[in-house]
Amino acid sequence: MPEPFVKTTSRVISILRSNIDTDQICPARFLKITDKNGLAEALFFDWRFTPDGERRRPPSFIDEPHNSGRQILLVGDNFGAGSSREHAPWALRAWGIRAIVSTSFADIFSGNALKNALLPIVVSAERHAALTALVAAHPDGEWTVDLEAEQVTLPDGDSFAFEIDPFARTMILAGTDEIGYVRLKLPAIEAWEATHDARVETRGEASTAAR
Repeated sequence: MPEPFVKTTSRVISILRSNIDTDQICPARFLKITDKNGLAEALFFDWRFTPDGERRRPPSFIDEPHNSGRQILLVGDNFGAGSSREHAPWALRAWGIRAIVSTSFADIFSGNALKNALLPIVVSAERHAALTALVAAHPDGEWTVDLEAEQVTLPDGDSFAFEIDPFARTMILAGTDEIGYVRLKLPAIEAWEATHDARVETRGEASTAAR
């Protein structure tokens, strides 16, 4: 299960392309990898490497030294479109990304991202244009993404609110998932069961009753 996540302060990587799909984020040939931590190298692989597997020169933006360690992406519209694959948020998280800001996300990608404590933050077109201009003017400015407050604070002190599915927010703040959430409720479930008769007969009980 992911560790609890509340907030991060980071510089931003700006990718002003729209319709970046899951095959660009994590190409299909990496889907056999089951070690999430091993997927950092797969992130945007075809942008970063030639067909022969050599790192591109000049390097792709993701490999530029000044972008190392940045945890926030500012991207174009319809991020995460294409086929459903949880490997896309796995690769982003393995590289270190914690939040992505866009005007829209593909629904399945958004759901998979939240399950992996990766925040898909939706903003208006006007806000996105302002953020794009801000990054262009201050490329090393740090943003703070605060999940508990559901707020992004910008380098100039300005801030804006965002919304995350309440249940997903609860799980990310607690560092758990659906199974972990249910396990936390086991004492209450067991207490309820102890005060209520079973509603489903076992096979043996059903056979006895039929005689």
